[in-house]
Amino acid sequence: MPSASHSNAALIIIGHGSTTNPDSSAPTHLHADAIRRRGIFREVACCFWKEEPNMREVYEMVDSDVIYIVPNFISEGYFCQQVLPRELRLDGPVTHRDGKTIYYCDPVGIHPNMTRLILQRADEVAPGVPRDRTSLIIVGHGTSLNENSTKAIQDQVSLIRDGHHGFAEVIDTYMEEAPFVAEWAKLTTSPDVVIVPFFIADGLHSFQDIPVLLGMREEIGAALSESGVFHHNPHQLQGRQLYYSGAIGTAPLMADVVLDQVNDFDQKHGISSPVAVRTSTLNDTLAAWLASGRDSIGEIAITTNSDGSFSLCHTADLDQEGLQVHHAANDALFIARNDANGAFRPLHSAPTMNRGWRLDLATLEDLRLALDFFYPAALGMALALEQEKLVSVPLREMLSRQTGMYRFANNITDQQAHAMIGKCCANTKCTRRILWPLAASQPMANEAASKAQPNHPQVRP
Repeated sequence: MPSASHSNAALIIIGHGSTTNPDSSAPTHLHADAIRRRGIFREVACCFWKEEPNMREVYEMVDSDVIYIVPNFISEGYFCQQVLPRELRLDGPVTHRDGKTIYYCDPVGIHPNMTRLILQRADEVAPGVPRDRTSLIIVGHGTSLNENSTKAIQDQVSLIRDGHHGFAEVIDTYMEEAPFVAEWAKLTTSPDVVIVPFFIADGLHSFQDIPVLLGMREEIGAALSESGVFHHNPHQLQGRQLYYSGAIGTAPLMADVVLDQVNDFDQKHGISSPVAVRTSTLNDTLAAWLASGRDSIGEIAITTNSDGSFSLCHTADLDQEGLQVHHAANDALFIARNDANGAFRPLHSAPTMNRGWRLDLATLEDLRLALDFFYPAALGMALALEQEKLVSVPLREMLSRQTGMYRFANNITDQQAHAMIGKCCANTKCTRRILWPLAASQPMANEAASKAQPNHPQVRP
């Protein structure tokens, strides 16, 4: 467990995120909220690879001079060794930049304490089933991008085998490399088979792809979460009883593994001295803005009550009665998640905020946290912009860093980029202004130029 010195430090948990559904980021937010409630760190924030806030913005969300970063990823592979350090601009495990010290911890999935979560999940999904007649399968993705992508699972298999936890068999399988999870029946001999997906979130792979590979359904369709697949164990398949669990990363005890990685980092690098206390610039700035009458952001109206508390609502609901009242800053995350039709809002600054709610908050700290859920990093970036410290990244540079199926985005022509930006950003599709150019020496043109922030410095450090 982290020491008391962390009460003056910030913790940033990084997840993968998704542009299509909230399932990918949900566990990261839940673990961050659990740690935040314990009061161990001064600040706790999340950021994502494919969701807001991104890794280039998240530093604007914290005031602390010391920042711990823990990847909520399964393996120490491609993302943790290449993508995350690049996006976070890290020099290694310890980075000193802009007066801050940044500690980059190991991903949660490689910590030895993941073993107890796997055993707990296996017992939960198959209660009362004797382990000595049960084969335990831990399934991962598998990839050719980095050989370490399978190491975390193989390590867990060895720990469970060597720990003599009583299973008849313990094996590792993968979606895209041998041994394949689709061959589970050939790889096991026990009458009962428990399968634990070694993934962070219950998303596309654990809800849809793997059940098809196991033979639980014939083809990929709607997410199996909609049909309650995890509530219908066991499944009778190929003369066996198959028990299928949710992704290991959704276990509540994952919050403890995040803290374990912080503690291990401190021990490994000999970090024990308390950090200096720094005034809360973001809180002070927010208070000053409210006092000056700046009481709205995007589609959110902020009312300062006579007792010093705050009430937030949609700007179109200021005079409405009968609004549904919420009282926790974390409720903002769920209010902002879907639009009025229930569709996921991957772009928080899209003018599609749901209406009919009011959020009552007791403190300025709660207000700042809620606003970061509504519009991630917007407060910090607005302050940096006022101080002329905010440096924008050209669109071409950002697209050049994309990987996987997104790497083709950089093939977009200048004409196509300006047309798409004009359609998606300028034509009331986003509440933010554009601070970035198309390229370092090429500003926006046509409709896209109408949304650009005038006179914003574009020079990179």
